[in-house]
Amino acid sequence: MPVHCVSPSALTAITRTVTVAAGRFAPGHLGELTPIMPFELVDAVLSETGTMQRRLRDLPSRVGVYFLLAMRLFPEVGYRLVRDKLTTGLSGMPTACPSTKALRDLRRRLGSAPLQPLFEVLAGVLARPITPGVRFGPYRTVSFDGCSSIKVPDSERNRGRLGRRPHNGYPQIELMTLVETGTRAVIGAVFSPTREGETSYSTRLLHHLDPKMLMLWDRGFDSNDFLTAVHPAGAQVLGRISRRRRPPVLQQLADSSYLSVIGGVPVRIIEARVNVTCADGSTFEGSCRLVTTLLDARRYPADHLVRLYHERWEHESAYYACATQSCTDVFCAQRSSTNCPITFPPSPTKASPHPTSSSPRCRRSAARASPVSPPRSGTARAPSSAP
Repeated sequence: MPVHCVSPSALTAITRTVTVAAGRFAPGHLGELTPIMPFELVDAVLSETGTMQRRLRDLPSRVGVYFLLAMRLFPEVGYRLVRDKLTTGLSGMPTACPSTKALRDLRRRLGSAPLQPLFEVLAGVLARPITPGVRFGPYRTVSFDGCSSIKVPDSERNRGRLGRRPHNGYPQIELMTLVETGTRAVIGAVFSPTREGETSYSTRLLHHLDPKMLMLWDRGFDSNDFLTAVHPAGAQVLGRISRRRRPPVLQQLADSSYLSVIGGVPVRIIEARVNVTCADGSTFEGSCRLVTTLLDARRYPADHLVRLYHERWEHESAYYACATQSCTDVFCAQRSSTNCPITFPPSPTKASPHPTSSSPRCRRSAARASPVSPPRSGTARAPSSAP
């Protein structure tokens, strides 16, 4: 009877070395993420915001900053367990064992002051110019969108600033971000109460735009004032506008788009018909109207722009990853133990994840989009193209 002998596979141990500070500063690290937020950067931000400790404690301010960041990496556990994760690899090094109250007091002592400048330093585009999938021609694609599903602790101070939601219970804030669609990197963010609209918040991020960007937006940004505000930044735009608009047809173009003007800004209008096939085989048909400042129809054909517009949903995927996979609601469940109010910076924000971004039933397994001629013109319809 034949005997089959399988020799055991060779095992290889991979060891990674992480540099940590000495003494009481040792728990202040994020493992292999520490080089992204080095000690010198955190100390500079603490010194600039006046939140550096006046005397050396068992829980220095630098350790508190890394502790706050680690809370977002492990939102499903409490203070002590987050602290344990920061000290697990420090065997043999003497470290303090603070109580939950001491960690809460550390968080209160720091507040939100050092986190805003730390974000402003680290936020920005990630892709290099040669990275595939991040550019359309010479332009880097970015998008504006907001999220209004972020709940905060149900404290008296938060209720006074934000108000109580009639159905959801917890107060909510509006988050508005500018994202690089190819990498989902956050370039800028503002937040504040939900009373203001998306376009009001987004104007506070226009200073991040430059002439090398192509900005995508959803129908919620369809206003003359917003387009007029974006135009001086030099960035090109591609956005969805309401079909109730009646923009003038100044000139018909060969790809069935037409030149027009909105808010004094020369634009090009694309009327498109979209056919969507979902994962379960069901199909949907609809139409949308896009506006762009890319006026050259030969260099930027309408069907290419229709396909490009689908990349705007990468912004929704970024919100889905942050809000759902990071367990935002766990933050609310800790309201009784933390009782830490939210501090609002001068700049605000808002947004709401699109239902198709997280719904398996409506995933776009196949879609066809074709530019069509404007209703008031008699030109022939352009051929269909698959995005």
